Amino acid sequence: MANVVCEISVTQAPLAARVSDIAGAGAVVDFWGVVRPIEDGREIQGIDYDAHCEMAEHQLKRIAEQAAERFELKLVIVHHRIGFIAVGEASLFLQVASPHRSEGFRASQWIVDELKKKVPIWKRPRFKVESHRHASRTDRVGTTV
Repeated sequence: MANVVCEISVTQAPLAARVSDIAGAGAVVDFWGVVRPIEDGREIQGIDYDAHCEMAEHQLKRIAEQAAERFELKLVIVHHRIGFIAVGEASLFLQVASPHRSEGFRASQWIVDELKKKVPIWKRPRFKVESHRHASRTDRVGTTV
């Protein structure tokens, strides 16, 4: 795994794209994970993400290093936000640079799949509550009747 750059962060700050100029890369693939407006068939305001930050960064680094070796990547950047992320905002930014596009796309999908399986980051949707006149007792009280 010669000269691979891995950059990992778990942060509350908004995510920003980076333009990477990596020697030997024929492809740079960016992936943005964006909070959807519907979760479990219900409208949400956003998602509260929580993490065991030290362990999350450790696991992300391991995944990035494994991906770099497996797919011959030149660069892996993984930034995951924590805290409240509103609908339409990015919770995940991933960038990989590879010699060819096919490895870049495959690596990106593999990294996201591994992240979801192994990284201690938890999400809790913040559901929109309808007006009390239309809301169920469960929505108003927060417990199942």
